[in-house]
Amino acid sequence: LRYFMVLANLVEQRLTELEIKASYSEDLLESLNQIIVRQQQEIALLQRDVRQLRQQMPEGASPAPRAGADDLPPHY
Repeated sequence: LRYFMVLANLVEQRLTELEIKASYSEDLLESLNQIIVRQQQEIALLQRDVRQLRQQMPEGASPAPRAGADDLPPHY
C-alpha cells in the first residue's frame, strides 16, 4: 500500500509539472501570436507606403543614381 501511495504522489508531482509547462507554453504562444499580428500590420502599412511612393514617381523615372562611394561601407 505504501508503494502505491509513493507512486501516486510521484505521478501527481509529474502531472503538476507538465501542467505548469503547458501553461507557460500557452502564454508564450499567445505572446508570439500577438507579435506576429503586430508585425503583419506593420508590413501592410509599409507596403501601402511603398505603393504610394511609387505612384508619386513620374512615369518612366528611375530612382536617383547612387554615388560610387555609397556602394562601399565606410571601413573600406
